[in-house]
Amino acid sequence: MNEQMVVSAARAREEMDAKTKPLGALGRLEDVGVRLAVLQKTLTPRVDRARVCVFGADHGVTDEGVSAYPRAVTGEMMKNFDRGGAAINVIAASANIEVEVIDAGVDADLGRLAQIRHEGIRRSSRNLMREAAMTAEELRAAMKVGADAARRARDDGMQVLGLGEMGIGNTTSASTLLCLLGALAPEHAVGRGTGVDDEGLQRKRDVVTRAIDLHRAGCDSGIETLRRVGGLEIGAIAGAALEGAALDLAIIADGFISSAAVLTALRIAHDDSLERGARLARSLFFAHRSAELGHRLVLDQCAAYPGVDATPLLDLGLRLGEGTGAALAIPLLRAAAAVMRDMATFASAGVSAGEHASAHGV
Repeated sequence: MNEQMVVSAARAREEMDAKTKPLGALGRLEDVGVRLAVLQKTLTPRVDRARVCVFGADHGVTDEGVSAYPRAVTGEMMKNFDRGGAAINVIAASANIEVEVIDAGVDADLGRLAQIRHEGIRRSSRNLMREAAMTAEELRAAMKVGADAARRARDDGMQVLGLGEMGIGNTTSASTLLCLLGALAPEHAVGRGTGVDDEGLQRKRDVVTRAIDLHRAGCDSGIETLRRVGGLEIGAIAGAALEGAALDLAIIADGFISSAAVLTALRIAHDDSLERGARLARSLFFAHRSAELGHRLVLDQCAAYPGVDATPLLDLGLRLGEGTGAALAIPLLRAAAAVMRDMATFASAGVSAGEHASAHGV
């Protein structure tokens, strides 16, 4: 087989180790470069074009007072995305990263917004504390929204797909997913989200506890857990991760909600086959460690799947969402690809074997 057909991790590591530097001197950047080489099946990987998809949706569980902000904020933020005034817009623009904002189920009339992709399945998921958040048909539609976004990215020449979200109430959904998938107690997994006070935090934990009690018996698979306590945008992110991995895109999870969606995608993939799970594991990168309480636990749960490197690339105290962490991490992937592709080896630089060994500390 030639280089364009397969590159093993061992071959990519050998190439990285031959670069004009001491062994391991570029730290985790070297690991990322090796992973990109394996994913793209070439020793000259590229991250020239990248897109962050921001999936928006509302959550019926906001009726229980789990957020510091009303549901209407989701629609107002979608308008802000449309105007280009949100954090993800300006961060992405600063790094030449495309942004696609997709309405998967926002409870607002967004029809006049020209820069938003309109894929709304219904205006908000149902209240997961009282019933399943989605029907099976609605979940399939949500996952198709994400899968279609991944295919558009591939067809448009993207090598990297960042996954972001916007949805008041979605930390409650993500926390419930985490508790059910990881058999965790709400006091360990439920954080303040948009900034609820102590009373609001206890109310939120009570809601998650009641949701777990309602749904636990029926959550015997990843897909059913997602249907019962996920959200429309969370389903879309899971669908984008699964399809993006099938297309050999590098997939970057953003913060707590995106990582919870990816955790669910890992469970769905492994429920299907080890091969599908391995393919998703190979494609996944985690942008940062969020300040949200449960994010470390989500990363730990993801890392338990074979082949998943869930060590975050950044730790900046972020807790915004929107794909902002993914956008900040993409330049690191670009740098890692450039090192793998363009940095001289000792052989190409004409360095002798003795000088090579000296540089490597032999």
